[in-house]
Amino acid sequence: MENIIENNMPKIYFADNTEENSVMEYFKKSENFNFVGASSDGLKVVKDVEALKPDVLVMEVMLSNLDGFAVLDKVKELKDMMPKVFFISNLSHSGFVTKAIQSGASYFMVKPVSPENLENRIFEVLNNGKSKDGNKQLDEKISNIFISIGIPAHIKGYQFLREAVKLAVEEPEIIGSITKKLYPTIAERFETSSSKVERGMRHAIEVAWNRGKIENINNIFGLKIYNRNEKPTNGELIALIADKMIMDG
Repeated sequence: MENIIENNMPKIYFADNTEENSVMEYFKKSENFNFVGASSDGLKVVKDVEALKPDVLVMEVMLSNLDGFAVLDKVKELKDMMPKVFFISNLSHSGFVTKAIQSGASYFMVKPVSPENLENRIFEVLNNGKSKDGNKQLDEKISNIFISIGIPAHIKGYQFLREAVKLAVEEPEIIGSITKKLYPTIAERFETSSSKVERGMRHAIEVAWNRGKIENINNIFGLKIYNRNEKPTNGELIALIADKMIMDG
């Protein structure tokens, strides 16, 4: 695979307090990244980022001396040299997600995270919206729809549904094999089970409907598809949004 940033491997730095970090180990061995360092000390992270100038900073919120948000405020002073910041944390409260994105982070992912999934997200951000295989990034469009209809970004079902829509765009017939193919594929990516993927999606849809934003989905698609007492199945919602993504190009 051709590396981005003028064919040079992007430099990646980890700020994490986890001793056994399989994600970090994955990137240490990666042929697509130049692993330049790691620390769980927020003050050291700031100094290392200034000295090493990584392209990507993968960071936990909870660090010693300075927490992740304080580190982010410091590295923002680097301006054009500021790395792309990816928060990966055990803290899943929506307030943390919102604060991270509003403060300038590129992404907030809740642990446990698949190394491959993180790698894909990093390449999409570094390539200005294109995944590492060159396909146009769908995340922003899908996220806008999810937010509009009330699916919160911090719950697992949000991530499962987003991946499902992307799969359905790439391979529309997968909707016909939702139990045998779609759920297992997503489960493998997130290192979980098919049943947890199904339940997570269901929970996300129920949260959206309980928030009462049903009219938004009808407005998005330009016709009255559902009412307050009708919740779509996982497959119906995935197919509906995937079809819109395909039609919108």
